[in-house]
Amino acid sequence: MNTFEIEVKSLLGEESKAKELLDRMAAQDPDFKKTSANKQLNHYFEGGDMRKLIESVSSHLNEEQFAKLQHIVETGKDFSIRTRQKNDEVLLVVKASVDEGTSANTVSRLEFEEKVNLSLDALDGLVQSAGFKYQAKWSREREEYKYKGMTVCLDKNAGYGYLAEFEKVITDEGALADARAEIDTVMKELGVDELPQDRLERMFSHYNQNWPDYYGTDKVFVIE
Repeated sequence: MNTFEIEVKSLLGEESKAKELLDRMAAQDPDFKKTSANKQLNHYFEGGDMRKLIESVSSHLNEEQFAKLQHIVETGKDFSIRTRQKNDEVLLVVKASVDEGTSANTVSRLEFEEKVNLSLDALDGLVQSAGFKYQAKWSREREEYKYKGMTVCLDKNAGYGYLAEFEKVITDEGALADARAEIDTVMKELGVDELPQDRLERMFSHYNQNWPDYYGTDKVFVIE
């Protein structure tokens, strides 16, 4: 079954702002809890052939994973291809937009995120064999929390600094608007603003053009 990810970002910037957000969530939800912490390497790709990608990775996916990926490729648009190392796990990530944003940076999208039994370099090689090339490499430290029925990710990103992501994952496309409204309400209660898509795209573009200066570092830039 395909899943839809509704994700709204808020740029916090400084560590003090991240700590203030955690304090507000803890005060407003007695069931608020931290669910995981991990370090990630995320490699973004561009170009390539989606059908060749399916062929390249098919032997490393089970039947259910293969069907899910095939469905997204057949029905989605504007794909974002990524590989991810999350602590010791390696994952293939394919996202396709279902709203007016892009698949790399948008609010609602189809999502494929599945573990594969390969090294990050080996998975990158399979993606590249389908004609894809590196767009950029990203590094971040992520903490995940449960807050009022949704997932809140607190990221320390190379280049961006601290960023909060408010996320709900659903299986019913008809519930997208309600899920978005729920996230909007929670963010308003917490006093955090959505990072506008046009500013996010400018930040994303700047990072992609300069990623070797930031990947694996604590360096931060500010793009208005």
